[in-house]
Order: sequence, then C-alpha cells, then structure tokens
Amino acid sequence: MSLVPVRQSPDHRSAQVTQLLFGDHYSTYETTADGQWHRIRIEFDEYEGWISSVQHFMVSEDYFDYLNKTDFKVSTDLVASLLFRKELMQILIGSVLPISSTELFQIEEQLAFNGSSKNMGEKRDFEFLRETAMKYRNAPYQWGGKSPFGIDCSGLTQQVFRICGYRLRRDAWQQYQQGESVSSLDSALPGDLLFFNQDGGRIGHVGILLEDGNLIHASGRVRLDRVDAAGRIHTQSGLHSHHLVGIRRILRT
Repeated sequence: MSLVPVRQSPDHRSAQVTQLLFGDHYSTYETTADGQWHRIRIEFDEYEGWISSVQHFMVSEDYFDYLNKTDFKVSTDLVASLLFRKELMQILIGSVLPISSTELFQIEEQLAFNGSSKNMGEKRDFEFLRETAMKYRNAPYQWGGKSPFGIDCSGLTQQVFRICGYRLRRDAWQQYQQGESVSSLDSALPGDLLFFNQDGGRIGHVGILLEDGNLIHASGRVRLDRVDAAGRIHTQSGLHSHHLVGIRRILRT
C-alpha cells in the first residue's frame, strides 16, 4: 500500500500518530485478541503505534534482514507509478524502493519502477535539501502525516532529511536531541533545524532554516515564514507565533 495510518490505539477512530509509506518495514510485537490490530515498531525511527490487520503485509525473516542491510533507493518524485505484485499503484515521495544500486530484488515480489530516485544512504547538500523541502510546499497540515497530501512539522523535517540521506526521529522533541547544537541564529546555516515552543511549554514545533532568514515548516500548511532570534514571524500578521528555543545542525558541511 502507498500510505498506511499508524494509530495511537487499536481503533479506526483513534488519533493518527504517524504513517507508513510504501517500503517502510516494521516489527509486530502485540496483536489484539480478535486479530484485527497489530502494534508495530517502525524500523527506521523506532516509532510505535497500531495498524489494521488488513493493511499488514508479512515478509520473511530473511527478507527483513535484507531490508536492514541494504542501501535501497528512495523515490524523489512527488507521485510516481509503480508496478507491484502485478498491480499498478501510485507511491509518494519518500517511499522506499527495494532496488539496490545494481539489482532489482525479486525474492519476495517483482517490482518495476521508472520514476526518479536516489540511494537512501547517499548524503546530499543543502541545495538538494531545499529543492526537496519545496516539493512539499502548500501541503495541508495533518497530525501524524508524512505525505505531500497531509503532513505535520516533524514529519516534514524527517521526510526531507530522509530523502537527503539522514536519519531523524519522528517527533520534534526527539529531533532536538540529534545533531550538533548551534549557539544562536547568527551562527546558524541554511539547512539547520530550528525548534520552537509556545507559551513556555515543551518543544512542539520544528522547521528548516533557508537562506535570508526564511523558514519552511508545517503550520496550517507547509509554508515559508520569516524567523528572528525571538522566533517565527507569521508572514501575513507580522506577529511572533512560536518562540525559538534551540537550533541543531544535521547536515554535514
């Protein structure tokens, strides 16, 4: 499947906490008594939640180990077509393709893909990161979302950096524990992660610094705003709506 909601509890009405994109793999370690829900841990970021059994796809242990060891490709097209299990489907940017740099892996299923991609482990520079981030511009905000059709702030940063070859955790407060600390906005570089809070609370928002004091982040939609030492400046109102509390550097320069 191209997109699967991962929920807080085993109920279709429960809040979505994250999503699985095509090619994401995970472990199951709890199943409801009726067999309708599985509690999973996503391999990429160790995030946990519940998925419906009808959206669960088992693979062999050997294939799971292969997924962990191989540098597969990641789709860089906003939407691309894929022939999987002899069916045509649409996949989204950031989807993992079980295609290595030299071969098409065919032990589990046959797959054909003609879109744009790059090796996941290949680390790219700020220009590529900026180009990738801008592909999500105007995507609507969606709690737990990770796609150009619905995404939250830390989902945006995680996906953009993942496509660029970097592994970020899922939530903003977790991402704040990664990378190198930057002392001030004056010392920040384009591509740094900026972290915010509201009303003195815990870190609850993150965005990516671009050139000339611009910030790309998901707030209502993926948008560009200005940022200064005090925080994010809403483009339309000119008011500060988030307070800057920290900066982390992930990109290797």
